[in-house]
Amino acid sequence: MLFFQVFLIALGLSADAFAVAITNGLSLKDSSRKQALKIAAAFGLFQAVMPLLGFLLGSVFAEFIGRYAHWVAFIFLGFIGGKMLIDELFAKNKDEKAHETLSLRLLLMQAIATSIDALVVGVSFIAMGISGLMILPCVAMIGVVTFILSFLGVDLGKKFGRLLGGRAKIVGGLVLVGIGVKVLVEGLLS
Repeated sequence: MLFFQVFLIALGLSADAFAVAITNGLSLKDSSRKQALKIAAAFGLFQAVMPLLGFLLGSVFAEFIGRYAHWVAFIFLGFIGGKMLIDELFAKNKDEKAHETLSLRLLLMQAIATSIDALVVGVSFIAMGISGLMILPCVAMIGVVTFILSFLGVDLGKKFGRLLGGRAKIVGGLVLVGIGVKVLVEGLLS
């Protein structure tokens, strides 16, 4: 039963990473398997590390982060999505619009923004009765599920990007801003 619960948690935690991975696939010109692996690895790693940190640091730190996690995700995703929109809408020529790769800084910002809520999940593992080394397979499952879904998300975004053509970055920016707003609203209402 615990395996199934952790799997459902992993699916839930990976949803934002999956959506951002789709956005990356949309906005990157000629995204390669290597880029998809890099994106999936970053998202999977952060989704695994954050609940481990939450578990290790305990409820005091996670409660503090839980109060502000929605704001952090909103600011990061809003900034990234807003920048994509501005870059695309105000680029002077097509060469300015084409992005060959995703910078490491931007990728890390995305990975943090999509995994910050996983800190609180780490504390919930304590409440679920998970203790000691039992945490390792739990966070490994979260990381693997996020890796797989993020990898598939980049590929899916790439396919949609071909259909959308020049509008792909605009759609991608709107999706990121939308995810940021969703996270903020959910955080404020909870």
